[in-house]
Amino acid sequence: MNVSTHASSEEPSVSGDLVIFSQVFPPDPTAVGQYLLDAAREMQRRGFRVTVYTANRAYEDPGVRFPRHEDMQGIAVRRLPLSSFGKKSLLIRLLGGVSFTLQCALHGLLRRRTTHLLVSTSPPMCPLAAVIVGVFRRVQIAYWAMDINPDQSVAMGAVKPGSLFVRLLDGMNRQILRRATTVVALDHFMADRLNRKRDVRDKLAVIPPWPQEHGLRSVEHAENPFRQRHGLDGKLVVMYSGNLSNASPITSVLRAAERLRDLPELVFLFVGGGQAKREIDELIAREAPPNVRSLPYQPFSELSYSLSAADVHLVSVGEKIVGICHPCKVYGAMAVARPIVLLGPEESHVGDLLQRARFGWHIPPDDVDAAERVLREIAASTPQQRAALGQQGRRLVDQELSQAALCRRFGDLVEHGPPPR
Repeated sequence: MNVSTHASSEEPSVSGDLVIFSQVFPPDPTAVGQYLLDAAREMQRRGFRVTVYTANRAYEDPGVRFPRHEDMQGIAVRRLPLSSFGKKSLLIRLLGGVSFTLQCALHGLLRRRTTHLLVSTSPPMCPLAAVIVGVFRRVQIAYWAMDINPDQSVAMGAVKPGSLFVRLLDGMNRQILRRATTVVALDHFMADRLNRKRDVRDKLAVIPPWPQEHGLRSVEHAENPFRQRHGLDGKLVVMYSGNLSNASPITSVLRAAERLRDLPELVFLFVGGGQAKREIDELIAREAPPNVRSLPYQPFSELSYSLSAADVHLVSVGEKIVGICHPCKVYGAMAVARPIVLLGPEESHVGDLLQRARFGWHIPPDDVDAAERVLREIAASTPQQRAALGQQGRRLVDQELSQAALCRRFGDLVEHGPPPR
């Protein structure tokens, strides 16, 4: 579309009007929000007018409040009240999610200029807002499945497979899969699961999340203030960074850590939040293990330092959630050229990545002996060997998983829909 050449007082033409629904969005540090910000910037670069509806409180700590209205470098952010009450219980999360979804539906219906709508799975019922808007308005809907519920709740034993909650949420999933112009899954395991709910092969694309390359760089240990500030000089740091969910247990590594106290240089550092993270904090308060440490989420401005402070990144993948949740944390490790250790099944997305480029180690799930053996092997490796593995992961990012390339592919899908098959 040509830009108007009339007087500057006239509003320039735009490619479209994109609305994004997501319970989380920066400055909330949750990964989903950051990816949606990247998508918003990509669409803005293409000439779209972008408006985001999100919650006015932080997802992990609802005591943290954000401004109700914010212009984020041209992206209009509108934060809705009564949309997030924390994660203390499933009921509290459900109430916040339902309230947010209904408000999004109302705002979507009242807007007159919307041409495109992007919705993800935070909260799980949020796609219902897009379905409602799609019934009454002619908009292109892009559905970005970051995880799949109620599958996750069922896999974790939180709800029964045939319960009313499961039937309602599965019905909503089938409706958004029917209504969406484009469906984006994060890996082929997730794509297969979505296709079993409804055949969407004609409009389905698999695009993995991208590393946050624009804000990430590898920092040498000697130049890293994060390591100095937290007393990590001279230590070999195995780091878990991000949301620590019960869906991806790390029990075998924690038990192995107990056996590895004869290696005082080895430190297990957990950075971030989540339900399982609270259990680690309680373990530290109760037993004070000398080789296990905990830190909260770090500001995005500090992410290069915190991720680079690791010698190896721990990526856990629960056997029950392959194809349901996607381990986004692997990309941060790859972006800063750090090797990983996969704790989980080989038949998984991270297992596939390790097959394509050997940039780390593998520990089968629930195998404490294997965890100890692999971690001792890591402790015996040289910095040069670990650096070489980290570079393998970095090369895979440069060749196939760069932020620029994946953002362009994603933007094409949101703007134009899937290419004809």
